[in-house]
Amino acid sequence: MRGTPATSRPALGDGTARTALSDGTAGSAAETGPAGGPRHRATTVGGPRPRRRRAAAVDLREVTKVYGTGDTRVHALAGVDLVVHRGDYLAVMGASGSGKSTLMNIIGCLDEPTAGRYVLDGVDTHRLTQRQQSIIRNRKIGFVFQSFNLIPRVSALANVELPLAYAGGRAAERRLRATAALERVGLADRLGHEPSELSGGQQQRVALARAIVTDPVLLLADEPTGALDSRSTAEVLGLFDELNASGRTLVVITHESEVSAHAKRTVRMRDGLIVDDVRRVPVSAQPPLWEPSTPTVVITDARGLVHSDDRGDSDGRHGVDDRGDTDGHHGAGAGPVPTGVLP
Repeated sequence: MRGTPATSRPALGDGTARTALSDGTAGSAAETGPAGGPRHRATTVGGPRPRRRRAAAVDLREVTKVYGTGDTRVHALAGVDLVVHRGDYLAVMGASGSGKSTLMNIIGCLDEPTAGRYVLDGVDTHRLTQRQQSIIRNRKIGFVFQSFNLIPRVSALANVELPLAYAGGRAAERRLRATAALERVGLADRLGHEPSELSGGQQQRVALARAIVTDPVLLLADEPTGALDSRSTAEVLGLFDELNASGRTLVVITHESEVSAHAKRTVRMRDGLIVDDVRRVPVSAQPPLWEPSTPTVVITDARGLVHSDDRGDSDGRHGVDDRGDTDGHHGAGAGPVPTGVLP
């Protein structure tokens, strides 16, 4: 007997009606089913259920951005198409005024397109309220900026805890996850130091720990090495390589070729358009300049805090072993606790 053919369902963010989920994100009617009930998956009799294709981390379609009116109108973006798959490492380059900063603001949900569509990890951002956009931004994106944006007179640990505090996480869990994130970036011995007591490179590593502590889908960095010396730049780029090698998706805005050389893919912008798109290695490959270090030995004390053995770190940095993660998001921040801070 011939089975009933599977009924196709719209992909998330394809224009179907959407409903607000309990966590403030959005779902589609195709997922929730009639009257908000559970959706029944279509199957083919006698055959395996088709696997759902995982949504891209970033999906922009014909995105434009216009500032001003009349004679003062500026077309910052002139119809950008860009897809960034999970696990990719993208560098965005361009001269001042090329549109790369505007593109970063839209990818980070800090600004909205004038026209076009932006789907972030399967969620159509245009269909969300401002509150839902804020929640999506905080849960799915970790930000790293050139100026660090750390709170002065507050310890490194408290700075990293801040996103979890805004999300309402319990104090003990916040402390555990922030400690692990700082260990991940090699600052296990700087937990109590304030930003003024840290070098520029150390401050940027605190900012990076704050960005990853919430386990975001996307790590978005704007000129992350612009204020660093050459040694600190190499340290931060090494951490970016390590994070991407462990499965994290990175988008880095930069004008430095030294930074873009670490990315798997580089796009160049001019006059609000992508004019060049070069891929160095496949999405599934390791970053092109990544130099893996000896695996780190992880020790957990009686309180559950993670400490790293120095034997695997030739440069004196500490880190946590991410061999035990199985969901593709390794290291600090793994788990269901939502994010909760705006840059």
